[in-house]
Amino acid sequence: MSQGVEKTTRERLVEIFLNNPGVEFTPRDLLSMLSLGERDVERLLSDINHAAKTIRRATRNSAHLAMRPPMCRSCGYVFKDLETARIPSKCPKCKSERIAPPAFVLVRRD
Repeated sequence: MSQGVEKTTRERLVEIFLNNPGVEFTPRDLLSMLSLGERDVERLLSDINHAAKTIRRATRNSAHLAMRPPMCRSCGYVFKDLETARIPSKCPKCKSERIAPPAFVLVRRD
């Protein structure tokens, strides 16, 4: 009897997003679903960036991963110019460290 090969975190992320289009996930949601600890958040964000590329390729551009950018909870500043998924440590406007994390959602194109 052959043993099944366990999926990588990236493969599991792609599966989560493809099976839940339109559902918004925060890094904390994904860490919980993947049974990862808080210290794995940076690696998770890197995996999300790669999963986004995989989703685009796998769906032949009929779906993409969208990101609601992080936002400062103190002054409302939105980190809208981020190229990749990350959680900034400090607001450039008010210097607060109270940053709401990004959220990710699979968006299908018509």
